[in-house]
Amino acid sequence: PLDYIPEELLARSLADSEMRSAPYEFPEDSPIEQLEEKRHRLERQISQDIRLEPEILLRAKQDFLKIDSTADLENLKDQDEVTVDYAPKELLVEREFQRVSISGEEKCGVPFTDLVDAAECVVRALFIREKYMSESLQGFCSTTARLLQDLSDRPLHCSPQGAEPETPVAADAPVHPPVSQTHPYEGQDPKNLPSDVGYTLCSALNKPEYRKLDLPYPNLQDYIADMNVMMALIINGPVKSFCYRRLQYLSSKFQMHILLNEMKELAAQKKVPHRDFYNIRKVDTHIHASSCMNQKHLLRFIKRAMKKYPEEIVHMEGGRGQTLMDVFENMNLTAYDLSVDTLDMHADRNTFHRFDKFNSKYNPIGESILREIFIKTDNHIHGKYFGHIVKVSRGTLLILSLSLFSVCFPHISDVYRSKRQLGNFQQMLENIFLPLFEVTVNPQSHPDLHLFLQHVVGFDSVDDESKPEHHVFNLDSPLPENWTEEDNPPYSYYLYYTYANMTVLNHLRRRRGFHTFVLRPHCGEAGPIHHLVSGFMLSANISHGLLLRKAPVLQYLYYLAQVGIAMSPLSNNSLFLSYHRNPLPEYLSRGLMVSLSTDDPLQFHFTKEPLMEEYSIAAQVWKLSSCDMCELSRNSVLMSGFSHKTKRYWLGPDYSREGPEGNDIRRSNVPDIRVAFRHETLCEELQLITHAVQTQGLESIQEDAPLTMNPLPSAR
Repeated sequence: PLDYIPEELLARSLADSEMRSAPYEFPEDSPIEQLEEKRHRLERQISQDIRLEPEILLRAKQDFLKIDSTADLENLKDQDEVTVDYAPKELLVEREFQRVSISGEEKCGVPFTDLVDAAECVVRALFIREKYMSESLQGFCSTTARLLQDLSDRPLHCSPQGAEPETPVAADAPVHPPVSQTHPYEGQDPKNLPSDVGYTLCSALNKPEYRKLDLPYPNLQDYIADMNVMMALIINGPVKSFCYRRLQYLSSKFQMHILLNEMKELAAQKKVPHRDFYNIRKVDTHIHASSCMNQKHLLRFIKRAMKKYPEEIVHMEGGRGQTLMDVFENMNLTAYDLSVDTLDMHADRNTFHRFDKFNSKYNPIGESILREIFIKTDNHIHGKYFGHIVKVSRGTLLILSLSLFSVCFPHISDVYRSKRQLGNFQQMLENIFLPLFEVTVNPQSHPDLHLFLQHVVGFDSVDDESKPEHHVFNLDSPLPENWTEEDNPPYSYYLYYTYANMTVLNHLRRRRGFHTFVLRPHCGEAGPIHHLVSGFMLSANISHGLLLRKAPVLQYLYYLAQVGIAMSPLSNNSLFLSYHRNPLPEYLSRGLMVSLSTDDPLQFHFTKEPLMEEYSIAAQVWKLSSCDMCELSRNSVLMSGFSHKTKRYWLGPDYSREGPEGNDIRRSNVPDIRVAFRHETLCEELQLITHAVQTQGLESIQEDAPLTMNPLPSAR
């Protein structure tokens, strides 16, 4: 009998090779393919055995074609009726999937006493973040707030209160929001702007007779105390072990989910008409305006400017105006001489861990004067060329730092001090925030700034985080008006005073009926871990977050609070971390709110669509599925600063609801299975820690004493 085994195996393999689809796929989702396989199988059988029973087999073929094909074609007809653009959502919903359940006592793998201690620390940290988000009118994850509510003696803050009026969007509305037919500034006469309300901006030290407005901001002592609590928490041994085990569990659970449900997710995506990765909405959540173009784009613009505006005065040197032609003649260059290699603005292997060399790449041809003329706003032509460059850099939805949506200021107080341009750190804060307070109090004082702020969503801060810090921010640190040292203030110092001023500004703008801002700093790209602690406490989103891979407690907290992280793997690959070591796929598998961004296309990208370049490289290197890439795209829209109404068009009218009820696969192309898995996993993790705290017999987590609003001398 053993002699016949090879022949039988060969016959089976030949039979399997004739199948048009792999045995592990879902042929029932393709009735035409199923019908073709049945026909092919029957015809093969007929050709082999027709000599034995021709009449019976011929009748069987006729019966098969008569009965089976009719049923299959009816199923095909029904499916065709479903695949109409914007079909009813109920017909596309697929939420039944295979789940992995863990049961039994001590199911988290640690002793119950360790679980309770770790849970109390984690809950305390989440309450600290919620406090600062609520105080500054920034958003907090609604799922986390709902599950923590039983442990709090006050209503927890979820999203900015009254941030936008409710705007109904029909379920069958197109993905594209209605295009405005008018210029955004049309009819914005300065005389029609909101009038002054009689507020006076002054220093509390100089004008004590004025009555202060009761606008909340963080007390410095409370902030330092909360920082110390967070720092102690992230180095606590049992808490680190607990968080590390939970993160490993989240990774393993996602791998099990993929093994069990990957084909169902793919089948759900295939059912959606006219929607795929290419035409879903993707937002570049972290990109600098001064480098939002690629090298070829900048080169073409420089050449075109030299041909069209050679006699335009673009620079003042020694009191004498210089034309564009004069500038290039002084460099012994013509438009024909310029090339991408001549510009020399692309990062290479020499910029790895050399942020100083990377900064020099911002100068075309190594000349700072060309940077001032073409990619700066503070110049003789008032940023005319820069505006044209940004205007034609279209094709991707961007959140531009420094230009359109996010105001970014660098940590260069030490540079200004060395050049005698600043007397202390307080002057730098005044230069940034005083005009914003003035235009909020009286929009007619700076009408252009008031109109510009309607398109600004937040504040960013950037610096080389790898530079050593010689000062620890504590209660003994000098106040901003007393900071006259040559050294730069530490990261947490910058972030606290930015947050404090932004908090007061947000409450003032809320009183005036204007929109508020959020904080989205560069954080965790390099440097010490405490940068990520400050970011967790004070920021709505962060950019980079690479160091979370070394801090399991913070990574678990960022997951539970669903803090947005805009990651730029190609940027990191040239500066701080090789591509294969980037933690983005690990963060994504564990459920952190991550998105892909470009950072600086001028330095890191080659194509006209740098964001698609990021997605394509990530998909190839990390073998991301279509569902993974669509999930990253959906995260980018959720993290972005676009309006609530715009997000309703892009993600669905109910996008702000929790779980699969807030997902519309017809717009996001993310299967409800994936969204349901993420939501259920997050709820299970939150229930694990809250149940442990409640089981211990604590009726509520007593928070610190109420925030005091005593004004600091440095705050405005």
